[in-house]
Amino acid sequence: MTRTEIADHVVRRLSESLDSLKSQWTSSGPIEHCFIDNVLPEEMALKIRGAFPSGESMRTRRSLRELKHVAAQMDAYDPLLEEALYAFQDSRIVERVGAITGLRKLRPDELLYAGGISMMSRGHFLNPHLDNSHDKNRELYRVLNLLYYASPDWKLENGGNLELWPNGMSGKQVAIESRFNRLVIMITNRRSLHSVSPVDVDGLRCCVSNYYFSEEPAEASDYFHITSFRGRPEQPIRDVILQADSALRMAVRKLFPKGVVETKHYYDKRNKQS
Repeated sequence: MTRTEIADHVVRRLSESLDSLKSQWTSSGPIEHCFIDNVLPEEMALKIRGAFPSGESMRTRRSLRELKHVAAQMDAYDPLLEEALYAFQDSRIVERVGAITGLRKLRPDELLYAGGISMMSRGHFLNPHLDNSHDKNRELYRVLNLLYYASPDWKLENGGNLELWPNGMSGKQVAIESRFNRLVIMITNRRSLHSVSPVDVDGLRCCVSNYYFSEEPAEASDYFHITSFRGRPEQPIRDVILQADSALRMAVRKLFPKGVVETKHYYDKRNKQS
């Protein structure tokens, strides 16, 4: 399967559901989002899941903020995963996502900055957070997350589901099931607080993640922020620690706008394996 063949199916599904996706987006509240199921033929979706590596071969992020396996250096894995990732960067898909969301000048991220693949197992989690507002050079706004889920038979009660917090930490979260063969499109701006609930089963929750950028912000005025985490409502001590951590990192970033430590999570094509 090539990225073009995969993209052909995604384009078809987005096109035939364009009106309903627009309606979902506009009625979804302060954290705009929409999702579509059966994005790919089941056989194709199963092959993508089968191409995922073991967690041991991926980078593990382990902190109070999160616990999960991630990877962006895609030439180290089954070539199908790279094809699947870049399929969602096809210009036709970008155009249709722009039509759904109303966002302009969208640019997919060839370097997979903070994108790529992720895998979560029992006990893994991603605490509530706002994504960083810009690309790594602070030249473009990060405006959309595209999340494709690739775990067969995944159920809401498994945990590992996307959560949106439209009323902040004082309100109830909205859970979006990480259903197999589902694509979620979600805005990222100053209000888009989101998380992944702890995984409660022995299965593996697999995701193919793309992020779109733009010259224009995803709201009326300019803004800048780093990735900032919160504790869940039942984690008051962790919340204090994470807010202090975010404040410190934001202060450092204001002093050094381009950052102090270069991110390691991107596709370094200069060192691509031959």
